Order: sequence, then structure tokens, then C-alpha cells
Amino acid sequence: MKYLLILNINTDVLEALPEEEQQAIGAGHQKFMDTIKASGEFHSTVALTQPSESAVVKVRNGVPAVTDGPFVESKEFLGGYYLIDVASRERACELAAMIPDAGIEGLGVEIRGVVFSEGV
Repeated sequence: MKYLLILNINTDVLEALPEEEQQAIGAGHQKFMDTIKASGEFHSTVALTQPSESAVVKVRNGVPAVTDGPFVESKEFLGGYYLIDVASRERACELAAMIPDAGIEGLGVEIRGVVFSEGV
């Protein structure tokens, strides 16, 4: 079954970390990707820009309106995800615990089962 491991980011938390810890997060993500690629559980991953660089499109009465910034004001935001294909939810939880963000107070990894997907 496919699971989305959602990286919930808080820039205040990340910016407060010492430079060595910030670099360790990147190295930890590389190690995690190496692990799930080697096991055959890797499907894809995406890292997203900051919410301040986003736009929200709403169509009202057939007219699109575009506003800058995130849809919701929040300290935490979707920073990216890993899509994995594993045998069980338990395995998805094991893998999520390997992501460096899961071990940092104020950050987290949400696990969501994929109901439908199309494409590669």
C-alpha cells in the first residue's frame, strides 16, 4: 500500500537550530532516501517552497482571483513529502520515525494512506 509521509515544517523551529543540526537534517534525509530506495519502498519525493512564495486561486462567478501567500495562516506548513509503497501501516510508521524531522520538537511527520493515484 502507498503512504504519504507528510513533512510538517515550522521555519521558526528550523531557524532556531544550530547550523550543525540543520546540516544533519539534510544528511538524514539523504540517508533515509538511500534506505528506502535500497529496500524498494521509495516511490517519489517532493520538497516545496515556503508558503510566502505561494499563491491561492479562487474562482467566483467564473472569475479567477489570485492572491499571494498561503491558503491558511499557520506556523506549521507542508514542506514536502515522501510517497512510499510498503507492506503495512506499521512499516510506514517505522520509516516515518527514520526521518530527521520526526525527532525535532515542533516538527513532525504525518502518515496518510493513499486511496487513489495515477501516473508513474
